[in-house]
Amino acid sequence: MKNKKLFSLLLTALCVLSVSGADIYVARAKGKNKNPGTKEAPVRNIWKAIEIAKPGDVIHITAGTYHGKMSSGWINLNKPVSLIGGYSKDFAQRDPLKFHTLLRPTNKQNATKPVFGTLTADFRKFGAASNVVIDGLIIDHTDANNYHAKNGKPEGFAEGMYMIPPAKGSKPMPSLDRYALHANSDGNLTIQNCLFLNSSNYAVNVQHFSGNVKILNNVFMNSRMVAAEVRSTNGKPFAVNYEFAYNTVLFTWTRTKEFEDMGYGVRTNEGITSNLHHNILGLNCMAGYDNTKGNSKKKKVTLENNVFFLNKKADVAITISPNIKFMKVEDDGFDDLADADGMESVENNIGFKDPSLFKGRIDDKFLAAFLSATYTEKVHYNENSPINQFRAALGLNKQGTITSKVTMYANPYPFDSALKFFGAVKDYGAQPVK
Repeated sequence: MKNKKLFSLLLTALCVLSVSGADIYVARAKGKNKNPGTKEAPVRNIWKAIEIAKPGDVIHITAGTYHGKMSSGWINLNKPVSLIGGYSKDFAQRDPLKFHTLLRPTNKQNATKPVFGTLTADFRKFGAASNVVIDGLIIDHTDANNYHAKNGKPEGFAEGMYMIPPAKGSKPMPSLDRYALHANSDGNLTIQNCLFLNSSNYAVNVQHFSGNVKILNNVFMNSRMVAAEVRSTNGKPFAVNYEFAYNTVLFTWTRTKEFEDMGYGVRTNEGITSNLHHNILGLNCMAGYDNTKGNSKKKKVTLENNVFFLNKKADVAITISPNIKFMKVEDDGFDDLADADGMESVENNIGFKDPSLFKGRIDDKFLAAFLSATYTEKVHYNENSPINQFRAALGLNKQGTITSKVTMYANPYPFDSALKFFGAVKDYGAQPVK
């Protein structure tokens, strides 16, 4: 286990070291976009730094809230440059958990929604030599989303359930319903030390052509549908290597309030060599890990040394042709998954059921409400109601009504609590950021 961790950290270090080019500095508080972007004279906005950067450059970003060009609420990274957040105002210190570099769109900014994500990294055309590191950012959809004022609102909650567009709640614009981070990429992409909070759609969605995607040491809190997914856009098999390691993934919700589908922590796809290890995958509505997408025979998946924690339906969803099998770590035969199509290794995964694992870190009210969250429907049909008598007279079918109720659905998780999950469990999930 220690060797694997060291190997992963060495790869990350090599990835960072191999990024070459100029350093550009961004300071929300004291920068000016007319500045050259030096440490002494930084620019004010991330989009401006990207505009003046050349492939291979590294952009260093201080604490602050960054809204994109003309306060659009989103940022396009349209060339292979790296974004490193978490600096103090004078760049003297770097601590992403103390100095918050925030991409936090507002509900008002949903009038100009991004096509893909709050941060869209589109550098596929630059080819396999590209090397991009996204490190120390916080992408938070809380303010952009719309929540119901009353429905799906457990006692003690400030907001009700998430409202799926085009429905509205207490805010003027529908919810964002976009990825937190979307990439159309090639070469090497590393996403690390980031917090993805209350994502209105997938938190991370990567379409990668060739090379390596590393998603390391992040916290994914309260995403909708899937927290992280990488897909290959290459017609050749196994042109993409995907490592998902030391991440904490909690509270992933289904696509709709009916709790019918989606709701996965992390998903693997065909044509990719995937290595998932040392993650905490817990409290997801459907399963912590989903392997049902695509042809299992066209996958290579290693699933080792992960902690599964109180996932509602299952820890793992896998296709045992032609059916989908939902399994918990403690089930008989769980280790037999290593013999399933596309599974290279399934070892040393463990399950926890005691919430005290996160004592002092998890929001107790949110946890209790999530564990008891339900969706119910009541059907009312009165054949002789005035409206049905009228419809019958016109030769129309008689109708009933359905009343639905959900106790909770993707309500916002509190920011301060989400930050506490870095370093919550030694050797598993997101570790302290150094």
